[in-house]
Order: sequence, then C-alpha cells, then structure tokens
Amino acid sequence: MILVIALIALVAWATVATVIELRRDGYHRTPTDWSRVAGRDIQQHAESGHGYR
Repeated sequence: MILVIALIALVAWATVATVIELRRDGYHRTPTDWSRVAGRDIQQHAESGHGYR
C-alpha cells in the first residue's frame, strides 16, 4: 500500500513539475518566420506532367 501511495505522489509531482517547466519555458505556438525558411517555392521546382496547386 505504501508503494502505491509513493507512486501516486511521484506521478502528481511529475505532472506539476512538467506544467511549471512548460510555463517557464514559454511553450506556446509561434508563427513561422518565413524570412528564415530556405527559399524553396513549389512552382519553381515543379516537374512536368504533375499538377501542383
């Protein structure tokens, strides 16, 4: 029984620690900075016979 309580306490501690670290790390969706993406345009590299949208 003590082992089960210790395991539940460990899971609770890990969950709280994960949430705190994600908030501290600034975890959030960020928009893509297209100026830093390699210049690949699908229309420039289109193969003949393929339809690209």
